Amino acid sequence: MNIINIIILVVVGFAAAGFGYWLGRKKPLNQIKVKDKGLIERQADEKRQNIEAILGLMESGNQPLTNNHVEQMLGIPESTVTRYFDELEREGRVRQVGATGRDVYYELR
Repeated sequence: MNIINIIILVVVGFAAAGFGYWLGRKKPLNQIKVKDKGLIERQADEKRQNIEAILGLMESGNQPLTNNHVEQMLGIPESTVTRYFDELEREGRVRQVGATGRDVYYELR
């Protein structure tokens, strides 16, 4: 091996070591602040928007509403609509008329 090859090898080695050191000093991904909202925040926003949309439908004169109406109008799964209506009922914002089945509908309080 001649001297030029040894010098090139040493320079490349120092460059690789410096690059490795530089990479090691960067923050881990979980410490980098992301401007985008996280999954939980997006889901909470979506839930709030859906509940506001349900109340908007009820206030616009389309009341009383059933789970199926909301499911079709907003494209939300029926089980999710049921949870939203349960929450609104607990908060005292709507009331359920009827016990079970197709005859159940909700109206504003």
